[in-house]
Amino acid sequence: MKNKTLYLLFAAVLTLSLVLAACAPEAAPEAPAAEEPAAVEEPVAEEPAAEEVMAEFEGKMVQAPSCDYGGKIDSIVAVDAYTVEFTMCKPDPAFPAKAAFTPFGIYAEEWLMANASNANQETLLSAPVGTGPFALDNWARGESITYKAYDGYWGDKPAYDTLVIRWATEGAQRLLELQSGTVDQITNLSPDDYATVQDDANLTFLPVANPNVLYLAMTNPPFDNVEVRRAIAMGIDRARIVDNFYAEGSVVPSHFTPCSLPNGCVGDSWYEFDAAAAKQALADAGYPDGFETTIYYRDVFRGYLPEPGLVAVEFQTQLRDNLGIEAEVIVMESGEFIDESTNGRLNGLYLLGWGADYPHVTNFLDYHFAAANPQFGEVHPSIYEALEKASQLGDPAEAKALYVEANNAIKELVPMVPIANGASASAALNTLGNAHFRPFGAPLMAQVDPGKDTFVFMQNAEPISLYCADETDGESLAACQQVVETLLAYAIDSGEVVPELATACTANADSTVWTCTLREGVTFHDGSTFDANDVVVSWAAGIDASNEYHVGNTGVFDYYSYLWDGLMNLED
Repeated sequence: MKNKTLYLLFAAVLTLSLVLAACAPEAAPEAPAAEEPAAVEEPVAEEPAAEEVMAEFEGKMVQAPSCDYGGKIDSIVAVDAYTVEFTMCKPDPAFPAKAAFTPFGIYAEEWLMANASNANQETLLSAPVGTGPFALDNWARGESITYKAYDGYWGDKPAYDTLVIRWATEGAQRLLELQSGTVDQITNLSPDDYATVQDDANLTFLPVANPNVLYLAMTNPPFDNVEVRRAIAMGIDRARIVDNFYAEGSVVPSHFTPCSLPNGCVGDSWYEFDAAAAKQALADAGYPDGFETTIYYRDVFRGYLPEPGLVAVEFQTQLRDNLGIEAEVIVMESGEFIDESTNGRLNGLYLLGWGADYPHVTNFLDYHFAAANPQFGEVHPSIYEALEKASQLGDPAEAKALYVEANNAIKELVPMVPIANGASASAALNTLGNAHFRPFGAPLMAQVDPGKDTFVFMQNAEPISLYCADETDGESLAACQQVVETLLAYAIDSGEVVPELATACTANADSTVWTCTLREGVTFHDGSTFDANDVVVSWAAGIDASNEYHVGNTGVFDYYSYLWDGLMNLED
């Protein structure tokens, strides 16, 4: 338990002055006057009296040796027990939207200290300790995860005691379980089952407004040849795939980013299907008779890929018929597939996609096309340099020209082919109160009311791990969200960023310093008290590659790396 004794206000001011003088980075030149960025905050109670100010707080910090490492974060400092300051190497107006994302959740400092070692790594990956409305009770591998409502939760308590997450890869099985009443809500209805749910008075149809994209990626020879990639871009009939395998409302994308996000669809539209031109382009690239390759996928139902096996075979057919390319279809285990594909180690083609994590174009473009991302093989300065500049601009109109430049470079270089923006839906029993599925993130399961002691939620697959600082798949993130909270969060019915463990995060004029005021009176599931050091230690474990707690399932910490433009102290 952290020492939280009290001391007089003048002592707090003196201590704060000393900490800032010793630890703060050099002051940047004064920025020109600019409009103050919008703050994410909620009404704050009166300031505590002097005798209620915390004493003997030793604030932790993490700081990059210099901003030359290329990332966005210069330092994170626990200014006092309930204030954390993020100093950026370059402006980041999207900080609140990113900080609300599950991988940036806050863990108990003592828990990380005890478990971020090889001896205790299984506990790190499977038994998180957070501040959320539910505490983990049991993970029965291959079957289910059970949670119990946390009695000491700082917010509104769940209306029920036990949450169970189960999984099934087949949409038909999930629907059958819902119809029989063995589960209360399911993810990702198969398109063929929409009418069945809509016509069933016992069920509630829940459209999901999450922007998404399925893409066909290409790595290693002969796909290091841009002419080969361009031939495949023209040789795939994307409309046929959407028409035959996707739900009504799905569309063929004009750009990599869905058009619902500002600047997502600026610049030139994607290539039209032209089998003859594609065949000729492949011949000009040196492959008049095609070649042999492989198509990899994982058998996990997604809104962007509702029928993985069937769609993979459709690609196999089109590549053969349109381009003379013979492709073997191989299904991989989900965790292995994510690791191999996102690190650029697959030899051939693969099917992967993206559902928006937060409502900003950087979520799609900056993650996939960053300078440090090996996913598509060679990285391209003409893409990532424009994106890095655009990410520093808070006004979408001001950033538009840079996104035009980046989108046009993506089309020219063809690191992948955007295939579909999938319409998707969830379903629930009509007895479930406040049934919903958020546009960004999993349902807020603490806010539903099953009318009984247990709520059973069925998703597409088992989580890879429950330490989501180092995970990217949706099933892991959904399971983590019930236990671990972030500084900010996404509203239940929109992409609006709202307070969670921070009551407010406000920026200076140019968004190079973000100051988060933390919620008081919060405890972790192990009984320890939440304060600013928990924030610094949790973020340091992800952003600093040399940190003793920088241990996870893969050790890559993808979201820390890509969304903040790189890890501190990363060895070449």
